[in-house]
Amino acid sequence: MSFKQLLLCIALLASGVPVWAQTNAAAGNLDLDAERARLSKERAELEARTKTEQTACYQRFAVEDCLQDSRRKRRTAEDSIKRQEADLNDIERKRRAAAQLERLDKAPPRAQDDPANQEKARQSQQGREQRAADHAQSRADAAAKAEDNRRALEDKQRNHAEEQAKAARLRAEAPAERARFERKQEQAAKHRADRERQNAERTKPRSAPLPTPP
Repeated sequence: MSFKQLLLCIALLASGVPVWAQTNAAAGNLDLDAERARLSKERAELEARTKTEQTACYQRFAVEDCLQDSRRKRRTAEDSIKRQEADLNDIERKRRAAAQLERLDKAPPRAQDDPANQEKARQSQQGREQRAADHAQSRADAAAKAEDNRRALEDKQRNHAEEQAKAARLRAEAPAERARFERKQEQAAKHRADRERQNAERTKPRSAPLPTPP
């Protein structure tokens, strides 16, 4: 293992990067561009799959439960993709730091480069790398937050559309419901009238008997 690979392996182990990434990155076998392309493809497939699932949810009776389950699965998959992207960013930063340290080690010594100056240069380079990594992470966090806000807005708009559709359906059904209610009222009124007439006939006094003929 070269000096560069040794430094990179130590840095990765200290950073908590997953074992699969540590092994490939330390050996120089991990293609970061290919991994990012794979994650981008996974995200696109996730979006397509989620849209298909949510479209199918509207054909079911428990629409909201189905939609919530679909959103929960999407969040879980997105969290996994984001973690992998963060790991790739950390690996790239460690690689750059190791390469810079190797260049410093291989640089021909100069009269003014005593051990104290070399250590200062190392620390300065590490500081620049850390600031660059922090800046990249801030951009990634901002992009992730913007994506979350976009999806939240889409969910809000979708829920509003569902409520509007439900209200429109209720308005369309209202005349039929009103007609059924009026028929029930008429039937109830007719039933009361029949019962009152029957009661009146039962309580009506009998007429006086006819007089006996002479």
